[in-house]
Amino acid sequence: MDKFLPDGKSFFEQPLSSRAALFERILTERIVMLDGATGTLIQRRRLDETTYRGKEFSSHGRDLKGNADILNLTQPDIVGELHRAYLAAGADIIQTNTFNATAIAQADYETQSSVAEINRAGAAIARRAADAANRSDPARPRFVAGVLGPTNRTASISPDVNDPGSRNVTFDELVRAYGEAARALIEGGADLIMIETVFDTLNAKAAIYAVLDLEETLGHRIPTMISGTITDAAGRTLSGQTPEAFWHSVGHGRPVTAGLNCALGAHALRPHLQALARTAPVAISVHPNAGLPNAFGDYDDSPESMAAAIRSFAEDGLVNIVGGCCGTTPEYIALIAEAVRDLPPRKIPPSDAFCHLAGLEALALDKVTGFVNVGERTNVAGSVKFRRLIVAGDHDTALSIAREQVIGGAQIIDVNMDEAMLDSETAMDRFLKRVASEPDIARVPVMIDSSQWSVIEAGLKCLQGKGVVNSISLKEGEEAFKDRARTIRKYGAAALVMAFDEQGQADG
Repeated sequence: MDKFLPDGKSFFEQPLSSRAALFERILTERIVMLDGATGTLIQRRRLDETTYRGKEFSSHGRDLKGNADILNLTQPDIVGELHRAYLAAGADIIQTNTFNATAIAQADYETQSSVAEINRAGAAIARRAADAANRSDPARPRFVAGVLGPTNRTASISPDVNDPGSRNVTFDELVRAYGEAARALIEGGADLIMIETVFDTLNAKAAIYAVLDLEETLGHRIPTMISGTITDAAGRTLSGQTPEAFWHSVGHGRPVTAGLNCALGAHALRPHLQALARTAPVAISVHPNAGLPNAFGDYDDSPESMAAAIRSFAEDGLVNIVGGCCGTTPEYIALIAEAVRDLPPRKIPPSDAFCHLAGLEALALDKVTGFVNVGERTNVAGSVKFRRLIVAGDHDTALSIAREQVIGGAQIIDVNMDEAMLDSETAMDRFLKRVASEPDIARVPVMIDSSQWSVIEAGLKCLQGKGVVNSISLKEGEEAFKDRARTIRKYGAAALVMAFDEQGQADG
């Protein structure tokens, strides 16, 4: 690796765009080391309430013990020590101590007003540690990944077993929370944004939307890493997606890397990592737990065992970035780094250029798929029965129509709520949230069908998968068309384009 970049400045003095380009180049040259668990090291210190509070929150009205993110403000030296320990163990990327540093998660401690400060400080602490390592060894650049965690709420899953359509957070609330955190992380010196431990892909799509918004504001690209969490042996996220569907749902964010972390442990992740590596035309990361926690809350997978498992991933050409999650320490990272040191990174494949959609499962519109069946009985304009049920508020029976379509072979379901007797936005929102709670329906992509843009947006905010907008056209002019096309992309959907312009339908 070059000691200096072309203009003679050392790595850590470069603008974000130059650091991002260097990061992407390194991913093609060697396997890059991510750090391990921050929370595990903090828990081992058994800090008391007074230590968490520090001087800054000595009179705060709520207990703060357990709020690891607040330590960025109250105990920055402790956080810095953790970063330096991982850098000494061989980490090329250190993650900011901001896993729960959103207004949504910090509300539990009534510290949401300090979120920007927590993130900015978290990035600055990591930046100082990385810069010191870069000065000591300029030939091996170290990077700071600004972490956006999943929050403690889910946009796709109801918190009320008696009301599958209820939610305890909205897409817009998530976008605001993630946007505030992401901006502060970049201001504090993060090289990358890492959207990690994704158990609900709709939460991740809100984070992506926020980052894309921030890119527009700043006028430059922000390199992003996205890492999902497989929560069961069947290979699905908590919200039900397969690794393939997960990738197709987040790929619109143009992440530099996609990966898996946390949950099952390295040994159990292999088939799911293989599925992601087959699908995603970007660098692949993996940072698993040290096995599953035992009855005492400890992790049983040893550093040697975990290093061997991750080496096998590298030997099979599955990974570009490796590291550790819950239960891992600098000892793990040192052994993993040694285990993969002599192995080449995965070769990043080209995109296949086909359209890929997703519900809980992936749908490729390729040469094999052929004709695609779209179920249109969940359309108030196309089904009298469905319209009557929706107007009457009988969503249970309306869902049975959607289910029958999928059972009958529909590969996509078209949902339309354009009816004079309905609040179409509310009806679209409510029905799609109910669909999300029915895996036998939600496994296929959704086509959001409306002549009203506000209804289309209401629907897009409910889809964790990659759906289709039906439709957009040039009827309202080129600028409106471009604006809506860009917005659809930010939501992570495909679009049908109708051959209309201001003069009407195209001929021939």
